[in-house]
Amino acid sequence: MREPGADVLIVGGGMVGASLALALAGSPIRLAMVEAVVPRAAEQPSYDDRSTALAPTSRRVFQALGCWDAIAAGAAAITHIHVSDQGQFGIARLDARSEGLDALGHVVPNRVLGQALHSRLAGQPVLRQYCPARVVALEDVGDRVRVTIEGEQGAEMVEARLVVAADGTRSPVREQLGLGVRETDYGQVGIIANVTPDQDHLGRAFERFTREGPLALLPLPGGHLSLVWTVHQSRARQLMALDDAGFLQRLQQAFGYRLGRLLRVGERACYPLHLVRSDARRSGRVVMVGNAAHTLHPVAGQGFNLALRDVAELAEHLHRAVVAGQDPGDARLLDSYLRARTPDYRRVVGFTDGLVRLFSNRLPGLTLGRNLGLSMLGVMPELRRALMYQAMGRGVPLPRLARGLPLTADEDVVHG
Repeated sequence: MREPGADVLIVGGGMVGASLALALAGSPIRLAMVEAVVPRAAEQPSYDDRSTALAPTSRRVFQALGCWDAIAAGAAAITHIHVSDQGQFGIARLDARSEGLDALGHVVPNRVLGQALHSRLAGQPVLRQYCPARVVALEDVGDRVRVTIEGEQGAEMVEARLVVAADGTRSPVREQLGLGVRETDYGQVGIIANVTPDQDHLGRAFERFTREGPLALLPLPGGHLSLVWTVHQSRARQLMALDDAGFLQRLQQAFGYRLGRLLRVGERACYPLHLVRSDARRSGRVVMVGNAAHTLHPVAGQGFNLALRDVAELAEHLHRAVVAGQDPGDARLLDSYLRARTPDYRRVVGFTDGLVRLFSNRLPGLTLGRNLGLSMLGVMPELRRALMYQAMGRGVPLPRLARGLPLTADEDVVHG
């Protein structure tokens, strides 16, 4: 019987797909990756770069993949987190040093992440890349999947033992498989931009819960801040229509003067906020990861970190299978991977959805309760530590990469 052209075909070469490709690059796995958009060439940093907050578990994954040094050079460490409820008494302060940590997380421009990943992938002999290209058809034929890829040179058919869909919230692969989604519309819009205050942020991150939703300002290199401001849909249209001075004035009113005056805002973008969950995370020899499996509200910055733990767990399962001469698309293997990820998935989805609902509700009893809870974080180390473990992706069994370890040894999985 003719061997398929790839053991694993990754659809989507963004941060999640590229991370999985790099995680598997040291394994005896024949890899292929399909990406619709050509990666941007190296260029001077832009003030308007979009950013991602990385939890400590994500940092350890990138350390294990050998690209953390390149990422860290363009990252800002989060050393303090200040949480408040607008117009209320509840305030919580989290400090890395008091918890025995060097950082609670890092904020990295997506351009820096992409460059670090694709630089490490360049020249990998086990990876065949189709870019720009897209998947136009999939056919499960029992022991493999036949994938039709359309690129600049026309259509080509590739067979793979396993297809990994890492192609985003509106995953074309998921749609071609006929899988539906469960979608919760929060009735909110996220406005994102970069902002410069007149005081140095000193590594401080701010999460402020307003009447309309959370407002996050995260530290960036150069003293800048990454803004994610959640507002009602009608309010978003008004804010987007303002000039920069008017927008900064409204933002100042919502955030306050903890960093002095806000001096500059970059290009603004906005997008509707939903919780989107695929009805199934596997269909035959196709498995969904990242936003193709679950797209979260940006509160607490959990989405990419959850996806990267998906990557770490899947890479470990696939590496062990191929080393043992097993089929990487075997149903029992994929179901084992999904069982391993389910507790973390449910925990994070429940955490983020609960935060949105709790802090978007202005009933007097709930308002009092959550502000008492915020105040208690300052005097109850156990409660504060539990919240930090949740936000940092710890407290569940972690795969090897998420502990900063390579895939190549057989140690027991421990808690992070």
